[in-house]
Amino acid sequence: MNTISRHPPLEALGQSDAFLHFQERLSKVARVDRPVLIIGERGTGKELAAARLHYLSTRWQGPFVTLNCAALAESLLDSELFGHEAGAFTGAVTRRKGRFESADGGTLFLDEIANLSMEAQEKILRVAEYGTFDRVGGGASVEVSVRLIGATNADLPTLAREGKFKEDLLDRLSFEVLTIPPLREREGDVELLAGHFASRMAVSLGLAERPAFSDGAMAALLRHAWPGNVRELRNVVERAVYRAEGMAVTDVDFDPFGSGTRATSHRPLPTPPDHAAGNEPRLADLGLPLPEALREVEASYLRIALERSRHNQKRAAELLGLTYHQFRGLFRRLRDTL
Repeated sequence: MNTISRHPPLEALGQSDAFLHFQERLSKVARVDRPVLIIGERGTGKELAAARLHYLSTRWQGPFVTLNCAALAESLLDSELFGHEAGAFTGAVTRRKGRFESADGGTLFLDEIANLSMEAQEKILRVAEYGTFDRVGGGASVEVSVRLIGATNADLPTLAREGKFKEDLLDRLSFEVLTIPPLREREGDVELLAGHFASRMAVSLGLAERPAFSDGAMAALLRHAWPGNVRELRNVVERAVYRAEGMAVTDVDFDPFGSGTRATSHRPLPTPPDHAAGNEPRLADLGLPLPEALREVEASYLRIALERSRHNQKRAAELLGLTYHQFRGLFRRLRDTL
């Protein structure tokens, strides 16, 4: 999406430690008039974060201009970024402002910045360094004051070492690097966001109240890995609400193309696999409900990891294969059982 906006974005929602820590870092750097890089998986809300950076900055009254670099044809690059004079090429009947000029006094957000060619990176570096550029077909330099925000999910330092991204531009853009936590690391936010998106969809459908998620449907949401993050969650929830019969959501469909990845509150238990004689594992006696049994297993793993790490929580997180934020969420949830 390529837009020019002067209106604040929708507020990002979350209550997890990972989300709040990210927002705290974002708010702190927003008021420092320097370039920022936003790193995040697809669907995590990189443009929303960039817009929040802009509207919390001293440039908030200026324009917020966005450009998706992945959708930018190389032949249109110069004209799109820097504009052109009338007669600069066939079809250029009038002068046209480019994105840099449109963002003068405000912020230019370059999404998918790793997709830019080396030539484009060189030209952007010049504007970042000197604040000037030439329109296509123009003879005089144009001066602008623009704050640059770049976003990607690519490993830019590795690309720079491989000669695929300009090290000088990376240095210029990375005054601060903000990494948006993926949804799977945001403990408790799936429930919050699911309720929010369900309420919004209910209003859109003209429903008197929001359908409630059954225990099975919510459990399915919590089990899912969310490779598409918040964007995927919104689609899944809105689809579930619109398909719901009555005021209960019991069916959650993660794949509308029908690949069979549908989870419902009535999903049958899997058949235990066969094992070789003498290697039969200890079977559950079903004396505990599954959620309680899983809680006991988690608590046992947590106790062992803490003992082996001598209660160093960062080391314990590594032993469990978790991020520190994931570990902290697990620790808070199970601390009464330790």
